[in-house]
Amino acid sequence: MNPYRTSVSERSGAGGPGPLIALLALGWCLATLAAAPEDTTLLFSFFRDNGQDGLYLATSRDGLAWTELKPPGKSFLQPTVGGKLMRDPCLALGPDGTFHMVWTTGWGKPPVIGVAHSKDLRHWSEQRAVPVMAHEPEARNAWAPELFYDAAQQRWLIFWSSTIPGRFPETETTGDNGWNHRIYFTSTTDFVTFAPTRLFFDGGFNVIDATLLHARGKFYLIVKDETKVPVKKNLRIATGAFAEGPFGAAGAPFTGDWVEGPSAIRWGNHYVVYFDHYARPQYYGAARSPDLDRWEDISVQVKFPPGARHGTVLSVPAGVVKHLESAPALE
Repeated sequence: MNPYRTSVSERSGAGGPGPLIALLALGWCLATLAAAPEDTTLLFSFFRDNGQDGLYLATSRDGLAWTELKPPGKSFLQPTVGGKLMRDPCLALGPDGTFHMVWTTGWGKPPVIGVAHSKDLRHWSEQRAVPVMAHEPEARNAWAPELFYDAAQQRWLIFWSSTIPGRFPETETTGDNGWNHRIYFTSTTDFVTFAPTRLFFDGGFNVIDATLLHARGKFYLIVKDETKVPVKKNLRIATGAFAEGPFGAAGAPFTGDWVEGPSAIRWGNHYVVYFDHYARPQYYGAARSPDLDRWEDISVQVKFPPGARHGTVLSVPAGVVKHLESAPALE
């Protein structure tokens, strides 16, 4: 894809895998995630159902219990571009205090992603559909886009998963209904002009839902192994020296199967990866690690709003949430 300018343009239930074990819960809470500093809090952007109703937001002070921001049950932004869905909303806060968001606009063609911006999460720019796979006419989709600010290069990376039939024949039969994804990316400094799309990660397997974490002097690319035959559907990590890679081979899975939509953050003394356990059974879960090598599933400790699906967790100034809580209800 040549540089271009854009113009105007599941599956998760609430709860957890089982009843809380009170003693375990208390021990974990005391030993790990601390409450947010007074000037920061956690924010979670997510969707419900098929994404037809748009953006929902929740907040947490401890990284465990999440409260939906008012008005509860109503979205903060309705989708208007592409297939008019707002799935997998990835929300990020820029160095200039502007929130940027990308999302999945539909299940298939055209393979575009949604882009919008906001200063306060209530008033949004016009939504745009960015044709990130326009250079690949056979591309079937553009799913679960993610944002990452590359501070060293002072630019945004946007990456997503796409299937191009016949491109990776060795894994052509390992997915669902011919889906055979790899991760692609572009970059931008202004969300108007975008660099040519390139391959971001090919680990030799069918892969979707990538997210990126900068920690311990490296960049950790957390991805879902989408292999269904034999079933994998779990999360794995590849590392690289630079935000745009290259990334090494993905390690062994650190979650169980039927997990997707990872979102990673450093909180307290641990790294936490939140995920959508979308089937068998359905719940929103999490895993924690002191070093990104040793992992413990803590899904029994987290509680997300009912119906929450694949979203993004980020740390924001506490004043952002206070403004949303005190503002009049949205129409």
